[in-house]
Amino acid sequence: MLYLGTLFYIAVLLINAVAILSEDRFLARLNLSPSSYDPAFGTGTDASVKAKVINLIGSVRTLMRAPLIIANTIIILYELALG
Repeated sequence: MLYLGTLFYIAVLLINAVAILSEDRFLARLNLSPSSYDPAFGTGTDASVKAKVINLIGSVRTLMRAPLIIANTIIILYELALG
C-alpha cells in the first residue's frame, strides 16, 4: 500500500508541474506555446512529437484543473491529519 501512495504523490506532482508551466516565460522559449502552433500542419495520424507535446500540455492545463484541485486538497488534508 505504501508503494501506491508514493506513486499517487509522484503522479500528482508531475501533473502539477505540467499544469503550471508558464506559456509566456517557458513554453515560448522552447517554441511549445499553443499560440505558436499551427494546427493546419501535422494534425493527422502522422503528427509530429512537438504537436503531440503541445496538445498534451494544453489538455492537462484544461482537463486536469478540477481533478488536480481535488487531489491536492486530499493530499494536504491527509498530510495534516496523519502527517
